[in-house]
Amino acid sequence: MGPTGKQSPSSLPVPTGGSCLLLLVCLRLGTSCPQSCQCPDHAGAVAVHCSARDLHEIPQDIPANAVLLKLDANRIARVPNGAFQHLSQLRELDLSRNAIETIGPAAFSGLAGGLRLLDLSHNRIRRIPKDALGQLSAKVRLAHNPLHCECALQEALWELKLDPDSVDDIACHSSEQEEYVGKPLIQALDAGVSFCSVQHKTTDVAMLVTMFGWFTMVIAYIVHYVRQNQEDARRHLEYLKSLPSTPASKDPLSPAP
Repeated sequence: MGPTGKQSPSSLPVPTGGSCLLLLVCLRLGTSCPQSCQCPDHAGAVAVHCSARDLHEIPQDIPANAVLLKLDANRIARVPNGAFQHLSQLRELDLSRNAIETIGPAAFSGLAGGLRLLDLSHNRIRRIPKDALGQLSAKVRLAHNPLHCECALQEALWELKLDPDSVDDIACHSSEQEEYVGKPLIQALDAGVSFCSVQHKTTDVAMLVTMFGWFTMVIAYIVHYVRQNQEDARRHLEYLKSLPSTPASKDPLSPAP
């Protein structure tokens, strides 16, 4: 301390290692928030709010410690493979009210352990790859999508934990069985309808047609083979008949007349 009672620059408090680390973390969180989004504190963690930001794709610079990610009400058309693979702490992902048509088979890789809610409602999803959602333990919202009701969709739904609050709003926009178009999908499945049985019947018919075709080819080949052999035998017989006849040789042991 100087003679005037003021602290000299050399005597000013220096931040400790812990304070520096906290400062660096805070700066990192502040700079890693995607542009035009907000990243407020969420119960001691990070929440990323990118709702209604006119986004056409999923941002790449989402903080790795985000627990809530809201991307709803944008113009996102596809969810590529590995889009969230660095977000192992994510608990809730809202992709509702976009224009999503395509979901990569590994789109949600890295989220299987911790994700609790995935909202895909109000999009343009027609088909869901089984591998994309099958490993998730989260509740999934699929309401208000133009789903094509087929065997692949039914098999994918068997492996999902659908959100009970929105499950009744999942309907068949198109279907291999036209009588279910526009009707709630879950009601049809609960009634015992199987979209896979149609595919199995089609497969069985195709297999029967294929087998019949092969059987016909085999029969045709056998008939052709038999006829060809008969023709060769007839020609050989005619050839033998055309040969000059020779007198029979005498038996040397027979008695003389």
